[in-house]
Amino acid sequence: MNGVLQTLVGYAQAIAWFVIGAGALQNLLYLIQLGLAGVALSQRPSIPQSTVLWRRYAEASPPIALLAPAYNEAMTIVQSVRSLLSLRYPSFEVIVVNDGSSDATLQTLIDAYGLRPIQRHFDLPLEHQPIRGIYGAEHQPRLIVVDKANGGKADALNAGINVSRAPIFCSMDADSLLEPDALLRAVRPFVEDPERTVAVGGTVRIANGCVIRDGRVIQVGLPRSFLALLQTVEYLRAFLMARLAWSRINALTIISGAFGLFRRARVIEAGGYTRGTVGEDMELVVKLHRLMRDKRLPYRVGFVPEPVCWTEAPESLRVLGRQRSRWHRGALETFERHWDVMFKPRYGRLGALGFTYILLVDILGPVIELLGYLLIPAFWALGLLSIDYLLAFLAVSFTFGVVISVGALALEESELRRFPRARHLLVLTAVAVVENFGYRQLNNVWRLRGLWQWMRRSQSWGTMTRKGFSPQT
Repeated sequence: MNGVLQTLVGYAQAIAWFVIGAGALQNLLYLIQLGLAGVALSQRPSIPQSTVLWRRYAEASPPIALLAPAYNEAMTIVQSVRSLLSLRYPSFEVIVVNDGSSDATLQTLIDAYGLRPIQRHFDLPLEHQPIRGIYGAEHQPRLIVVDKANGGKADALNAGINVSRAPIFCSMDADSLLEPDALLRAVRPFVEDPERTVAVGGTVRIANGCVIRDGRVIQVGLPRSFLALLQTVEYLRAFLMARLAWSRINALTIISGAFGLFRRARVIEAGGYTRGTVGEDMELVVKLHRLMRDKRLPYRVGFVPEPVCWTEAPESLRVLGRQRSRWHRGALETFERHWDVMFKPRYGRLGALGFTYILLVDILGPVIELLGYLLIPAFWALGLLSIDYLLAFLAVSFTFGVVISVGALALEESELRRFPRARHLLVLTAVAVVENFGYRQLNNVWRLRGLWQWMRRSQSWGTMTRKGFSPQT
């Protein structure tokens, strides 16, 4: 009996060392990300004003089609479309794809813009559910509304790509708001390096707490909801640090579905968005990487921090939990489809770094953290737990988390300066510390739920309840 117990203790200790080592490696990767992001921001040219951007890029900028899939977005759709139509860009069209909404999304658009059925020729290189009608307005020639049977976001985007005619399309959410010069800033890589650039992502920010009028954020503020404040820090860390770092070494595996520019011809060549997945944004980016590397063509998947898209963050734990479980499920689906890139030298940094990071952080991360929580009471019960070592490890782990979050906030303030008041920075710094105690662990629970849903092959999207954009949210 003692021999069996000793064997079990030996296995448990080995697992404990694995958990400690994996956690240390994750923190090291986060620190490397922060360093790469800092270098990238310090070496980039100064941010030009909108008028300078227009003089430099307006004539050379390619036409863009903005694709906005909409499912039950009646509450925010008019504000969002108004924001898109007022963008400062020389040649663009807005294609809203009503994906079989069960609310008044389509009728709201028809009433607001005086839409009428129109004839528009288009090819069908990408598969999607049937299109029931296409609408336009005489006084808004840039607006096209596609009404189709429900098929999910990826399906709706494929329909939008087919209907579009511009060489570049912008994928976004129908409930998002773009800053007036966002397209001019995001299109720069396509103008400066047109041969290599296949996709570019921009920054997504939390609109909760901002003053919004006529589809524009006219004053940046902080959310009143503590849950939305936590997400504000998360978004800063995810976009300004992680995606900027991976973009610098051309191993970026995700461009947010809320705001990203893509070369239409390459996307069609890659097969468009994969239907039947909840991680269509990540899946497409990986497919583009594979396409270009399989063809052995030079290419670039980039990230530009200056163009900003504003989105409404969930303010209830139930809705946020569904969103995070779905995001994690999407990452797992993409990894399952493309795991083999890790072992093929032709995929270079994408496999060696990008997918290794996904494996460590997204696949193994939640399980490793759960094992750590389970081993602590087990070792304590067996008398094998050193309280001094435990406290030291927790102190180092939480310190790393705080440093990474505060570091991302410091990068934002030193380079972009989006928050106008010092009080905002003080509040966000405090939130960056507090999020490590409870919220981080809650996120892990949601990710574990996403893992369980992925194992059960669940394709549920979940209801995303929104308050809508009022003059002051």
